Amino acid sequence: METKHAKYERLLERCKTLAPTLTAVAHPCDETSLRGAVEAADLGLLTPILFGPRAKIQAVAKQSGIDISRYELVDTAHSQAAAEEAVRLVREGKAEMLMKGSLHTDELMGAVVARDTGLRTARRISHCFVMDVPILEQAIIITDAAVNIFPTLEDKVHIIQNAIDLAHALGNTQPRVAILSAMETVNPKMQSTIEAAALCKMADRGQITGGTLDGPLALDNAINLTAAKIKKIESPVAGRADILVVPDLEAGNMLAKSLSFLADADAAGVVLGARVPIILTSRADSVMTRLASCAVAALVAHARRNNTSEAVRHAA
Repeated sequence: METKHAKYERLLERCKTLAPTLTAVAHPCDETSLRGAVEAADLGLLTPILFGPRAKIQAVAKQSGIDISRYELVDTAHSQAAAEEAVRLVREGKAEMLMKGSLHTDELMGAVVARDTGLRTARRISHCFVMDVPILEQAIIITDAAVNIFPTLEDKVHIIQNAIDLAHALGNTQPRVAILSAMETVNPKMQSTIEAAALCKMADRGQITGGTLDGPLALDNAINLTAAKIKKIESPVAGRADILVVPDLEAGNMLAKSLSFLADADAAGVVLGARVPIILTSRADSVMTRLASCAVAALVAHARRNNTSEAVRHAA
């Protein structure tokens, strides 16, 4: 078993070779969110641009002993305005990441998904946890446990592609994707098994690319080789999945929290499918988890920058 946080520490080590990413931080008006942004900046993960009521942010900084004198502070009237202005900056191409402060997630995401002024792309927006589970050899991605409540089959195509692209950004060039259900056989009475089979066939036809898919798989035979062998499952994914795709938000939320509270795991979160990666942290997150969330987003932003440069070179 690795030292706790060893997987996150490797992510942070990779980021040391990258320049800090300009990041719009929406409404960091409590100590946790403001300190999180500044600690990430101290590690060179990002350069924050702070959006929110100037007096309130300065008061929190003074009371908490946080030095924000090096960072740009954009004065806004309230949290909604902070979200809108932070999103506007990103939309104008002046920041490559968006970070949630002390406002509600719904408030930030409302600005992100606004049809005319937000950060929508052709992709469905989805959430991924990059989980550091001490008993597993590698970090494992769980999607979607925070954004899409009851994703359709079409939504799941985007959710899976977002997760595969994330794995690529983290250095896994051909991630193994397990589409979870309560069983490993297709049962017409259980919709999640039918959708899992359809998604695997869509990957065979090139509608999902960059990963190896299998499903339906139950959780045990997705992550445990012994369980997969007992069930006689012959699969390149079973027992060694890098990405776990859950049927719906409730299942994902329960899985992630079970790992956190019963297996001593940490869950770094990022939202994908928008123009830039979005860092969502919780007040309950440890310092390491908050930093890991920033590191994951920074690696995604770096990968996108490289992909854009490559596309420009090919077009020239």
